[in-house]
Amino acid sequence: MTIAAERLPAQVAGIDVNSLITQVVASARADKLTSVSPFTLEPLAEIPMSTTEDVEMAFETARRAQKRWAQWTPKERARIILRFHDIIAEHRSTTLDLIQIENGKARAHASEEFLDVLLTARHYGQVAPKKLATRKHRGVLPLLTSVSEIRQPKGVVGVIAPWNYPLTLAVSDAIPALLAGNGIVLKPDSQTVLTALWAVRLLREAGLPEGLFQVVVGPGTTIGPAIVDNADYLMFTGSTAVGRQLAEQCGKRLIGCSMELGGKNAMLVLADANLDKAAEIAVRACFSNSGQLCISMERMYINEKIYDAFVEKFVARVRAMRVHAEVGWGADMGSLISQKQFDTVAEHVNDAVAKGATALVGGKARPDIGPLFFEPTVLEGVTRDMTACITETFGPVVSLYKVQNDEEAIDRANDTEYGLNASVLTRNTQHGRKVAARLKAGTVNVNEGYGSAWGTTSAPMGGMGASGIGRRHGTEGLHKYTESQTVAVQRLVHLGPQFGMNDEQWGHFMAASLRLMKKMGMS
Repeated sequence: MTIAAERLPAQVAGIDVNSLITQVVASARADKLTSVSPFTLEPLAEIPMSTTEDVEMAFETARRAQKRWAQWTPKERARIILRFHDIIAEHRSTTLDLIQIENGKARAHASEEFLDVLLTARHYGQVAPKKLATRKHRGVLPLLTSVSEIRQPKGVVGVIAPWNYPLTLAVSDAIPALLAGNGIVLKPDSQTVLTALWAVRLLREAGLPEGLFQVVVGPGTTIGPAIVDNADYLMFTGSTAVGRQLAEQCGKRLIGCSMELGGKNAMLVLADANLDKAAEIAVRACFSNSGQLCISMERMYINEKIYDAFVEKFVARVRAMRVHAEVGWGADMGSLISQKQFDTVAEHVNDAVAKGATALVGGKARPDIGPLFFEPTVLEGVTRDMTACITETFGPVVSLYKVQNDEEAIDRANDTEYGLNASVLTRNTQHGRKVAARLKAGTVNVNEGYGSAWGTTSAPMGGMGASGIGRRHGTEGLHKYTESQTVAVQRLVHLGPQFGMNDEQWGHFMAASLRLMKKMGMS
């Protein structure tokens, strides 16, 4: 659909829209998609749609730039990323405005992803040069064999990012890939293109070489496979169903991939939990970004000894949440992103209630606030025949379950194909660690919902089971974008028979030497 130019704003959040969308790799006659603000459904911009040929062109351009970028030292690359950290920090207010307008989230949650980008840029900008440095290994013949491990870039990394965290997922995965010497072709979700383009502009302002970071836009059904067809590695964040399809395509091409996929995350409220703190943590864990967060909580298992008291405090906090459609501080929750997401949330709630569940608070749309607003909702009495029980809702809905003890809570939390994130609330942190270690989830937060694990960029983050493969953050989140290359240099003697020995004598000599090395404690 094409919108008359006079109906489109020249600026969004004070940023010239046309100057942003010229960064999209698309022809002048490309089809266009009109993006809208979830707060009001008013149009924001006409976004040009890339074709599969445009994707190929984007990779060709990035590949040429990447060959030069790979010759930069890690320290030189890190200076660009640390400069980007400072530049985007200076544009904090504008960036938060843009995220809110384009995504519809509350400002506190826009701030969360803004802070994540600063954390990621600072961490990898500081540690990448050391992590990427050539590493020495003991050779097969000590002193005579010199072995080095070199980290080589993959080439050009395809990044397919969703709409729910349009800043974080556009650049936080790209930062370690860039530092490792790769080029980037990014496909942001068509609903949140402007935020991604803004971040790319600031990276270029920081000194990122021209052509190294390309942006394509279009439907995932066509653009996604085209990215995999051309990429040397894929970073994907999205649904488990789509992840399986892309992983199969990666497998056929024998390229690596890292994927954060769906979740049905569980929070365990143990019998000794501080109820006031637990209720406060639970609200944040369940309703951040209107529940449109891969690592937010959709299931809560509460010990029967404290169930009634906890639920009373939790429901009271949920009922007091401030929900409004405004750019700026003050809201506890914002809008859903689209009509599709709104319909999914409503369907899950209505299905549960129709089959006997009770909405202790919420459960209704709020058109008086905005077209895509849905109340934060707490369900009780959810059973396995209800969609909301085992299927990811990805909205402001959480189901409560009473359990007799920790064993039951652990068993029920693990009774899912997903394994992305989990939470344990208890006064006894030592016991909390033991419970956490028994949960099948890539990250577990004790006495927090998700921020402690997510925000620790030095530790790996990712999913088990149907929640994904690979990890972001930590050393693994950097090294996954590299190929490890071993260079072995042999000196003085080669590995064939020496000193006049025949094959049999040399074999006996080498076996005896290896036994001696073991006695000496040599690895």
